[in-house]
Amino acid sequence: MSAQNPDYRGRFAPSPTGLLHAGSLTTAVGSYLEARSRGGQWLLRMEDLDPPREMPGAAANILCTLQAFGFEWDGEVVYQSQRHALYRAALAQLIAQGDAYGCGCTRKEIAEHGQRGVDGMVYPGSCRHGVAPGRTPRAWRLRVPDAVLGFDDRLQGHYAQQLQRDIGDFVLLRADGFWAYQLAVVVDDIEQGISDIVRGADLLVSTPRQLWLRQCLGGAAVSHCHLPLMVNAAGEKLSKQTLAPAITPALAAQELRLALLRLGHAAPAEAGSLAELWQWAHGQWSLSRVPAGPVTIT
Repeated sequence: MSAQNPDYRGRFAPSPTGLLHAGSLTTAVGSYLEARSRGGQWLLRMEDLDPPREMPGAAANILCTLQAFGFEWDGEVVYQSQRHALYRAALAQLIAQGDAYGCGCTRKEIAEHGQRGVDGMVYPGSCRHGVAPGRTPRAWRLRVPDAVLGFDDRLQGHYAQQLQRDIGDFVLLRADGFWAYQLAVVVDDIEQGISDIVRGADLLVSTPRQLWLRQCLGGAAVSHCHLPLMVNAAGEKLSKQTLAPAITPALAAQELRLALLRLGHAAPAEAGSLAELWQWAHGQWSLSRVPAGPVTIT
């Protein structure tokens, strides 16, 4: 499917830690329809940077499932595991600019001296001015400003954080040698020229720090839209950890109909086949119909 609006570049970036479930499918549907309704491109990126957490065969299964559901992405699938050179270059740039520094603290030390923020413990800044004598850096962190950083989300409205108080200097390269999600996702979005990030509301809390990192790397401005979080009957986010069942291509039309309904688009009964549902959805999609709050899947 060719794009009529080259200025719009969206993406879907699943992690192969498990198979696609109803929550991830709904996010894929929303980001896909928003990109196509704007005449834009929709790219697919596999975020496979955490081998210990990955499920063998999950990446291939995700691609097969998306194809079976009728998704059409632009260009080749990008794998983060093949992009280490980009991440190394970005970290080197940040170090050279004085924006990143080595950290020798352990998790236990951070837990003992840090304060709880909006997304875990806030790093107390122990190594901001250098690692203590006799210690070596275990991880690399990005300095955040003592300032409020906010943005206007197309669905969730205005969202802001005081970065030092709420988040603290965050990790770019982990102590175990793996790249942090925050670095990889920003570097990839910049390198791929992503203009519009449409993803789940669980990542709303990550956005201010990602915007700060984007500024440090000289990335262009980007638009955000965080789709409603899909939760189970207990109010927990659907995920592998909460035992969300994998979707099956054999029920693609039924699953797509449910995903559209969760996004505020109730397809008519006469749109029965997968092709008919997609045709209806492309003609009817409107972000104004999508709910902002959590949607319960039973």
